[in-house]
Order: sequence, then C-alpha cells, then structure tokens
Amino acid sequence: MKYYMAGIKGAGMSALALLLNDLGYEVVGYDDAKEHRFTEDKLIERGIKIYSEPNDEMDSETIVIYSPALRLDEHPELLKAKQMNLKIYEYEEMLGKLTKKFDTICISGCHGKTTTTSMLSHIMSDMGGCSYIIGDGIGHGDKNSNRFILESCEYRRHFLAYDPEYVVITNIELDHTDYYKSMDDMVLAYEEFANKAKKMVIACGDDQYTHSLEVNPQIYYYGLNDDNDIKAREVEYRSDGTSFDVFIEDEYYGHFDLPLYGKHMLLNALAVIAICHYERLDAKEVAKSLKTFEGALRRFKETFIGNNVIIDDYAHHPTEVKVTIKAARQKYPDKKIIAIFKPHTFSRVEEFKEEFASALNLADKAYVMDINYDREKKEDYPNTSAYTIIDLLDNGDYIEQGMAEKLLEYDNAVILFMSSKEIYILEDEYKKLLEEKK
Repeated sequence: MKYYMAGIKGAGMSALALLLNDLGYEVVGYDDAKEHRFTEDKLIERGIKIYSEPNDEMDSETIVIYSPALRLDEHPELLKAKQMNLKIYEYEEMLGKLTKKFDTICISGCHGKTTTTSMLSHIMSDMGGCSYIIGDGIGHGDKNSNRFILESCEYRRHFLAYDPEYVVITNIELDHTDYYKSMDDMVLAYEEFANKAKKMVIACGDDQYTHSLEVNPQIYYYGLNDDNDIKAREVEYRSDGTSFDVFIEDEYYGHFDLPLYGKHMLLNALAVIAICHYERLDAKEVAKSLKTFEGALRRFKETFIGNNVIIDDYAHHPTEVKVTIKAARQKYPDKKIIAIFKPHTFSRVEEFKEEFASALNLADKAYVMDINYDREKKEDYPNTSAYTIIDLLDNGDYIEQGMAEKLLEYDNAVILFMSSKEIYILEDEYKKLLEEKK
C-alpha cells in the first residue's frame, strides 16, 4: 500500500510519514515549500521521496493524506487525486483511524504536551516498545507493540477525531483565540475530549480548570497539592535537574531524578509516571529510563559558545515564556538572562499582551521581534505589533533579522530564543557572529 502525503514537511505530517514508513508502507511526499525544513532530514534518512512539482507517483491503489493547511477543493495535487477517485483523508482523520487500531494514549494540554509525549515515548520505547507521533515532527512505528502515544492538539477541536484508551490533560488555558472565543468554550472542548477515554483520564490537579470537568471515565489527578492522587514529595530543584519521590493513592511508588528544569517539567514527569503506574510498569525501570531523557526537540535546547549559553525553545504562550525563563534561572542562577521572543499571531498578542510583558520582565533584558501572522491578515490588526509588547516592558527593545549584533554586548549570559516560528534565522546569525568574535 502506498501513501501520498501532500504537505509532508509540516511537523505533524512528517511524523505521520515516519510512522507509516516504519510500519512497512510505501510513503511518498509532496510539499509546495521548496526550501529545506528541519523535518526533511529524518524523511530523507528513511528514503522517503519528496516532490515539489507535479509527478506520476499516484496510482489507483494510492491513499492520499493531506495537511489541513491545504484546501481540498483548490490544491492541484488534491484535485488530481479526486479526479482519480482515490481515497483522500485529512491529517486528523487519518490519525483518528490509527487510534482505533492501537491502544492509544492521547497527551493533550495547552502547554507541555510535546515534552510529555516525548518523555512517555522514550520510557515506553525502553520498556517493550510503542508507536508515537510527537508535535516536534518526530514519529515512529513499532510493528511489535500495540501501544500508540499521540500528541493531541486542541486547535479547532482537532483532538475530537481520536479514539483513546487514556487521555492525559497537562493543563487548560485559553489560547488560539482566533478560534476559541472564551475560556468556557475551551473547557467544554477538553471535557468532550476527556469523555472519549475508554480507560481513564489523567489530569493535572494543580490546574484551576481540570477539577471542573464533568467526565464519565475514571479520572486521576497528579501534582504537588495534597488532594492529588499522584503526588510529588521531597522535591529538590537543583542546578543539575530535579529529584523527587512519588506517592500514588497514598502508596510510595518510587524515587526519580529528572535531568530537566522547572516545576512545569516536574508536572510533565508526574503525568508520565502516572500512566506508567496504571500500565503496571516497574517503578525502578521507569526511574532508570527517565534519568536518560534528554528532552523534546526545540525544548530548552542548549548551545555553548564561549561564556554564553544559547537556549532555543518553542515557547509561544505567556505561560510557556514564563516557565522557560524560570527554568533558565534555576539552571544558571549566576548568569544574566537575555530573552528574545518572536510572537505568533496578532490575536494572541492582542489577547495576552500584558501577560507576555509580565513573563518577559522576568528576564534581565527582553527583545521582541515582528509578529508572525501566517493564518491572519495584518490589516485586520492595524494597531498590533511588536511594540504592543515592547511598550509594556521594563527593559525591552526591538530586534529583527539582520540585527544580531545587538546581542554581542552580552558576555557570560544566557541568550534565550523563544518562538514557535522562524526565530532560528536570527539565532543562527548571532551564533555566527559569536563564533567570529571568539
């Protein structure tokens, strides 16, 4: 069987392509974008062909999967597939079909789902195997395991296409305000998703909204508060990571050393440990595997040049910006923290401008780049720009591509690049200048 994937360079699509390829299917890709993207390297390693021009790869037996970024009634490759009467599935629809074939664990939440999915996939790969799709573009298929771990996005209620055994909810916050118009709307989406769980729901009990969910499956809460079912005790936040003991339903489960930083990473680990417990995995083996977890792609990724530490992180919501800066403080208490932030969507900046400023003010100095607006129209937000945030900062400034020399004044500092979009161009400029300066 051959799968033809239109829009294959997208993070989700590339992860799905890798999974299908591992399961033994022939996979061919198409993408309008001709430039190289980070997702391509793994696809090329697997021998997956990627086209950016019309081709003859589709035949009568081909199944077509397309990215939600493409229009079924407009895109030439999809129109050709329709003319050939091929089976055509949108990305979420195909994932929904896959979740019915596996024992699926869905990881959801406004923040932390990529790291939590990656962490659980790492441990379960060590302990018997699993298939997984992670939002950072990484996917894997295991023919010998029926477990499937799936990062499950709330945007436009996409996760309602899935059919999970477990639902994990790391937190609930208002985001994607171009779609969700209120916190109540967001909570209702998570409630509907949680009720799809066939076994149980694992939710962060320290979150202010998860206890309001009305769900029929059994729900277990994790966190630091005393009323949780899965609790961390004797927590130590150190410069080399975080250590803690775990109690589940008042019974000691084990001691864990996490090589990651910040309370948010501890909570992600508790979600993973809860799943491992209810799947009857040995606590000592879980602890051994957790100790070797290095983090998800583009989550607090460090590069060292001279006295400076350059950190690349996907943070794009105020809460994520805040916890990432706090994690940098935990690991590097004696260094200045310099934050560079590229916002994504005018609607998010307009809705959360005060929250973004409050988070960025935790740094010693903050720079803000122009807003990425790939799914909005700039003319609809004439009064919203980088300065919407900069004007609220205690020590803020504007920066953009070609202005990396502004950052050369900092020595023995943490330079923190945060965005869900193409901040790497400025980051690469800075690294090159820093190397030349050495």
